[in-house]
Amino acid sequence: MAKASTLALDCSLMRPGERVCVAVSGGADSVALLLALQEANDSNRLKESLGIVLSAVHVHHGLRGAEADADEAFVRELCERLSVPVVVERVDVAARQSEEREGLEEAARELRYGVFWRLIEDGKADVVATAHTLDDQAETVVMKLLRGAWTEGIGGIAPEMERSGISDQRSAGKLNGRIVRPMLGVRRAEVESFLRERGQTWREDATNEDVSLTRNRVRHELMPRLREFNPGVDAALARLAEIARDEEAFWRAEVERVAPQVVLPGKPVRGGGRAVGTVTGNSSCAVEVERLRALAPALRRRVLRTAARSLGCRISADETAKLLALAGFAAHVHPAVGSKPGTRLELGGGLRAERTAREIQLRVENASFVARAGGR
Repeated sequence: MAKASTLALDCSLMRPGERVCVAVSGGADSVALLLALQEANDSNRLKESLGIVLSAVHVHHGLRGAEADADEAFVRELCERLSVPVVVERVDVAARQSEEREGLEEAARELRYGVFWRLIEDGKADVVATAHTLDDQAETVVMKLLRGAWTEGIGGIAPEMERSGISDQRSAGKLNGRIVRPMLGVRRAEVESFLRERGQTWREDATNEDVSLTRNRVRHELMPRLREFNPGVDAALARLAEIARDEEAFWRAEVERVAPQVVLPGKPVRGGGRAVGTVTGNSSCAVEVERLRALAPALRRRVLRTAARSLGCRISADETAKLLALAGFAAHVHPAVGSKPGTRLELGGGLRAERTAREIQLRVENASFVARAGGR
């Protein structure tokens, strides 16, 4: 009898003794991750066990009615059969959408990840593992490219997310919470083969076929066309994401070194010095044009984005180009944007820019609004 296949999980993301909670929706990917981790943790099957404490969490989004209830029942039965403790959390996506004016997918994701971080904060898990695959990574990179994302966006799905400094109520100490993606090197086809070999069923979400949703259009229409040009495009996009994450990490350190010399808080005042506002909802900073001129173009862009982010605002690549034109660089990209003193720009999220003789001055007049604005 042929030996059953295994999934190439990145087990280095989990350490012996850690409490690892698997996010299980009932779909093929998450069911496979739970089974694969249980097998990797079984010392009777392997010479060396992962040595983790395994549990599961299922998030019921309050959508899809009886179908979602059936997903919950499926996950409960699966975990009972596997002797894996499971926590079921219910969230109200529709209420979140109404309150935050978010899209359906964004609202569901924010609530889902809120559940994951609370599990860690409450001391019920050290790590939450999600079942993102290489296919998911490729689709995410394509979606980011279509939206004109910056390097951090093209980095796609990170193998690990950390949230440092979470309070541990039991010991009044601190712990580092992590969300990990051990299946980013696994193809979706491998997942289904893995489950079929074990006779394990899974749930199909009917909304995954709804091509009115951007991700589904990318998955069902665009990715198959791209594979016609390059059958290995998924792996190529995943490599691009890894390169982008490494590039972003390098530039982040460089910007942290340079930005304090170029980005100045507040506004200049007569007699020297700068006035830094303390009124809630009103903040400003400035970028010195001559110091900006001395930087490489790649660093200029990042310094301007860092200045905007210091005010709680994320700017797009196009808005970054407008700020560069305002500073007198790459004016051909936005010829309508002048660089004379007194020229002003209004950007998204309440961000305003004004050119003076020496600076690009940035301000937001409603910081609480900007803090809620989505990233780009």
